[in-house]
Amino acid sequence: MHDIIDGFLTFQKDAFPQRSGLFKELATTQNPQALFVSCSDSRVVPELVTQREPGDLFVIRNAGNIVPSYGAEPGGVSATVEYAVAVLGVTDIVILGHSDCGAMTAISNGTSLDELPAVANWLQHANSAKVVNAARIHRSAAEKLNSLVHENVIAQLTNLATHPSVALALEQGRLNLHGWVYDIETGSIEALDSGTRRFVSLVEHPQTCAAATMPGVPA
Repeated sequence: MHDIIDGFLTFQKDAFPQRSGLFKELATTQNPQALFVSCSDSRVVPELVTQREPGDLFVIRNAGNIVPSYGAEPGGVSATVEYAVAVLGVTDIVILGHSDCGAMTAISNGTSLDELPAVANWLQHANSAKVVNAARIHRSAAEKLNSLVHENVIAQLTNLATHPSVALALEQGRLNLHGWVYDIETGSIEALDSGTRRFVSLVEHPQTCAAATMPGVPA
């Protein structure tokens, strides 16, 4: 905690004054550009990866960057998605998976989660990715994990589309969905292409969307 408190003191002394105008504006309102659903992994920081300022991103972080399908008893993720789309009016949602994901590693390796019942229950929301990935042939454990990370992004996009607020926004052409996989070691991102359903380099294909319905954006 000593280092964390020192960091806050540095923020208050140096970083905050440099952005005092921004924080004054944000004190009473927010207008984020996008909702990011990211893993809780300490190595993945959406604001850092995208070089965004406070107020730019609305962020959900949880184990495995998971969005449960909409159900009779919506949880915190569902409430946050609904608020972001229906109230804040975000125009883009990004599911951000990443390399060396602990949640996906547990699924890929078939790790026993008997002593972690809450984790085991949560990861059931990735079951479709688990089943699809298990049916494929993988040359190594690393390849199997990498494939699962990508497949989970697709699964969570599918879950996301079951949310009424998202379905309506897609129908009305005011929302884009994105599926990204971030590689921690190289800093690169692969994005799901809606046309080919394959992941491509975001650097080489910066306009890539997983579901693009806004006017002027190819679907």
